[in-house]
Amino acid sequence: MNRAVRSFACFYLLEALFLDSAFASEVKSPSLGVDLTSLNGKWQLLNSNSSVSLSAEVPGCVHTALQRQGFISDPYYRFNDLAYRWISLDNWTYTTSFSAPTHVREKMKAVLVFEGVDTISTISLNGVTIGKTDNMFRRYDFEVTGLLKDQENILQVWIMSAVTYASQKSHAHTEYRVPPDCPPPVQKGECHVNFIRKAQSSFSWDWGPSFPTLGIWKGVQLEVFNTLRVLSFTTVPKYDSAHSSWNVEVELFFDVVVASKGLVLLSIPLLHSEEFQLSLTPGQSRKSFVFQVNQNVSLWWPFGHGEQPLYDLKMDINLEGGETFNAQRKVAFRTVELIQEPIPSSPGLSFYFRINGKPIFLKGSNWIPVHAFQDQVTTDMITILLRSAQKANMNALRVWGGGVYEQGIFYSLCDMYGIMIWQDFMFACALYPTEKDFIQTVREEVTQQVRRLKSHPSVVIWSGNNENEAAIATDWFNITVAERPLYVKDYVKLYVENIRDIVLQEDSTRPFLVSSPTNGVESEKEGWVAQDPYDPHYGDTHYYSYYNDCWDWTAFPRTRFASEYGFQSWPSLSTLSKVSVSSDWDFSSNFSSHRQHHEAGNQQMLKQAELHYILPNSTDPVQKYRDTIYITQVMQAQCVKIQTEFYRRSRSDIIEGKGHTMGTLYWQLNDIWQGPSWSSVEFGGKWKMLHYWATDFYAPILSVGVEDKGDLLMYAVSDSHSEKHKVKAKVELYSWSSFDAVCSFESNVTTIKAGGSTLVFQHPISALLTQCGNCTRRSCIVTFHLSSPDGQMISPHNHIFLSSPRHAEGLQKPNITFTVKDTGIMQNFVVTLYCSFPAVYVWLDVDDIPGDFNVNGFLMLCKNYTVTFRAWRPTTAKEITANLHITSLRDVY
Repeated sequence: MNRAVRSFACFYLLEALFLDSAFASEVKSPSLGVDLTSLNGKWQLLNSNSSVSLSAEVPGCVHTALQRQGFISDPYYRFNDLAYRWISLDNWTYTTSFSAPTHVREKMKAVLVFEGVDTISTISLNGVTIGKTDNMFRRYDFEVTGLLKDQENILQVWIMSAVTYASQKSHAHTEYRVPPDCPPPVQKGECHVNFIRKAQSSFSWDWGPSFPTLGIWKGVQLEVFNTLRVLSFTTVPKYDSAHSSWNVEVELFFDVVVASKGLVLLSIPLLHSEEFQLSLTPGQSRKSFVFQVNQNVSLWWPFGHGEQPLYDLKMDINLEGGETFNAQRKVAFRTVELIQEPIPSSPGLSFYFRINGKPIFLKGSNWIPVHAFQDQVTTDMITILLRSAQKANMNALRVWGGGVYEQGIFYSLCDMYGIMIWQDFMFACALYPTEKDFIQTVREEVTQQVRRLKSHPSVVIWSGNNENEAAIATDWFNITVAERPLYVKDYVKLYVENIRDIVLQEDSTRPFLVSSPTNGVESEKEGWVAQDPYDPHYGDTHYYSYYNDCWDWTAFPRTRFASEYGFQSWPSLSTLSKVSVSSDWDFSSNFSSHRQHHEAGNQQMLKQAELHYILPNSTDPVQKYRDTIYITQVMQAQCVKIQTEFYRRSRSDIIEGKGHTMGTLYWQLNDIWQGPSWSSVEFGGKWKMLHYWATDFYAPILSVGVEDKGDLLMYAVSDSHSEKHKVKAKVELYSWSSFDAVCSFESNVTTIKAGGSTLVFQHPISALLTQCGNCTRRSCIVTFHLSSPDGQMISPHNHIFLSSPRHAEGLQKPNITFTVKDTGIMQNFVVTLYCSFPAVYVWLDVDDIPGDFNVNGFLMLCKNYTVTFRAWRPTTAKEITANLHITSLRDVY
């Protein structure tokens, strides 16, 4: 069975077993003489003037606590992001108390560990200030030896408004400005986010709200011990090419009170075990052991290229004094290289990933924060999104640099699913200060995050920032020529002399890029800021164009690697209805305007749609709103499909020195709230039309049709490394007024390139139409697919319009009806559609019933068509029938 299309229901059972062990590697062990007291749970929360007092959960944030205690309603509802701005402008204090029995207080060292504080805080224990925090992305350890009492230890965390802090820091920076000061007014956000080490999108973004959160967003614990504690434990396999064998470098980071000696036993069951001497002196120390694996191992491959075997590496520490420590991690064996080398017949350099020695085309998207309030992100939310990505044949995601470093379960699931991670550090679309205290907290942040994440095979590259090289190079912030060297110097200081240096010291197994987009080694030659970081001859590119016709594939950059591109759409009415009222359901309503955080975004969507479609004109305002949502999703899916197919067929081409495209990561996979964005999956997990189409345009073997200089060209694109498929192209022309093909053509059998793109069919369109007799560009559509010599279909069905659908002649309202039947198998339901005429962009929407269809947004060229719906929760055929809406293009006008 194709793993990309297995249902969530049966997969959850398998995941439950894996997650227990995977997540355990993120949790500190209380052994080795360490007593661990969790301080998670109920705390008291108070605002600055004591007018608001309530109980609050830790981990958590102020907004969530206020909502759960009934002080505020859903912050996502209608205009509440503005109504609740006061929360982020206030200061808040978290307070808890705990006891410390004699056996705890008698330990030689006591440390309070804060895994994550959001963000600016002063922390006191029993009235004594024990430390401060200024970085959401760091863990903080505060020694409290001698401060503990038997009963009623009072722990307080005073959290300052992030908005106020950022403003103060910006105004204190008087030597020169560090732009941008504020986000565009359409984002309704807060200013100076670049002065605080916090999720940059929390002050607003063009796809999300402004909720500058405050809270204790990760766990808190008291750790007491006499001898030592283990701070972290990392495992990094390295391939020894000289001996054709693998080594696993195991690093242990200790906090030592008393000099200690002992033995460390490392073992991978069925492969190898080895014992090492351990000798520790007081203080913080780092010990590295190289564990040799001389037997053959099964390699970890990206999804679609092989399996993802994960081995258990077990560690046992036995000290001479009798104390022990046990832990284990998942280990996978794979190599990753970023290849930047000359290409024949082309200036510039290649830019592609080689995994285990094989070139891999990255197919995927960009990942943004799952929720504005990180404490509300659940394992289920992450799992649904990652499974949705894998179901769409994705093998890569870019964790974008304006959000957060994701929680451990995200990376563990990516290890399991074979989803490669391009990991940005959290800097985006801004310049940043380089004062000593800012640099120092960034250094600690980067060190901790690399150590936390480098054991995951899914992480294949580190990237210093999002678009900041481009911001300087293309002068986003109106910097004068005279000032430019100062900003380049700061850029190099932050990303090269600090972040890059730390990454290279901590992890030699992965490539590092300073920015995205970038020209890679060419940017380095130009002093780390290239004259044109968007040069398609090098590195990766970000490309957006909303007013140019997205059907014109010749306008797209023939880039080496497309790491961002996309188009907006609106989410479904069922998603929006949770945060709106019926009077909002109009494209020109205040709500629609308020929710759109991209300048002129709503107009851009309609202008792009209007190029090829007749816009909805129902006299029923709610129906018109639903239809307008539909047409934006049609437009988005078609635009991203055309662009992605262009990039995939460009992997083998060098045209005018450009091409050899080896990656497509469209913007963006997921949503942070219910609003218009570039996402293919709505907030809550519902798939847009784009996501359904991604399952096809990311298929392992794909047929791509394109019109070029009057010819119809068909390409076969293959991700295979070695298997050379013999294929033939089957091409059919259908009239909009009939279910019978007007004519059909079949190409000769062609052997397609492994890991490449092959032209398999070429014919003048005028000749095709002449041979068909009854077809014109406006009256017919071209469909095609690839099949084996014996007729077995080996690529998804595809089609190409010879003119805009708005000009289609003979396209009738299809009058679609349906029946729903329960198959009795794992919440799978069969939906049978019946129609009177051919239909295009047939869209099935079951409102709030979570699940996915096997196909959606499709071309229906037969009277009867069967679709399968896989529910993600128990439901019935009756419920599906009551909630199912079916729309086709001709139904909206």
